[in-house]
Amino acid sequence: MGRKDTKSKKKMADTADKFRCYEKSVQSPEHEVEFFLRAYKDAFRKKAYTLREDFCGTFAICCHWAASHKKRTALGVDLCPETLQWGRENNLSKLTDEQQTRVKVLEQDVRKRNRPLVDILAAQNFSFWIFKTRKEVIDYFKIARSNLQKEGIMIMDMMGGPECLAEGHTDKRRVKKGKKGFHYHWTQHSYNPINHDAEFYISFKFADGSKMKRAFTYQWRFWTIPEVREMLAEAGFSDSYVYWDVEADEDEECQWVKQETASSDPSWVSYIVAKK
Repeated sequence: MGRKDTKSKKKMADTADKFRCYEKSVQSPEHEVEFFLRAYKDAFRKKAYTLREDFCGTFAICCHWAASHKKRTALGVDLCPETLQWGRENNLSKLTDEQQTRVKVLEQDVRKRNRPLVDILAAQNFSFWIFKTRKEVIDYFKIARSNLQKEGIMIMDMMGGPECLAEGHTDKRRVKKGKKGFHYHWTQHSYNPINHDAEFYISFKFADGSKMKRAFTYQWRFWTIPEVREMLAEAGFSDSYVYWDVEADEDEECQWVKQETASSDPSWVSYIVAKK
């Protein structure tokens, strides 16, 4: 009888790449670029060529933007060196040498003025919610506005609905099927109705039953659409409008339409676009 192998087999959660799981679960760079271009054309009736992505993380959107047209340039800004390095190794490296020259990444606070000015500044995935006071948000919006061309727009996504405020609620979604598949779990861990402080977790569950718990943690102020639009106006933006998903069905492709009224929804996502 052969010697019994006492080594335990590694679980999928032990070897999984959390950044890759994140990108597959919550990002769609092709969709984002398509919407950015549409929003800019709606605002100014012309094409956009320059993008700044604040809180860019692995800057997948920047890379897709540069790859989508030979005249497009992108600037990604983020404070996390680990995340930026992952983006260099896994996203930037997939571009051609020429495309890579049109992507610049800065490891710095987004609350800094940079040149060149851009057509579009994006702050996606609710990232500016790390600023928990009106003063902090307005100060950030003022700097964001200063980083835009005269004909420029800022784009942010927003979420809301009672499910987003329900402590302990977890949205579960299968991202990939099969033996290498996994599930994405978005958990609303806590919410304080007095000051709107909220904590969320992203976790992943794999086909072998193993879990990567709290792969990402977010401690945010839960801002509302009217609050954000009021702060944009105070920061000097000339106008803002909301793109609402009129389909609002998981089985249907999103149909983003400018709206000033919308039906109540237990869990929704929208865009706010602000004109300089």
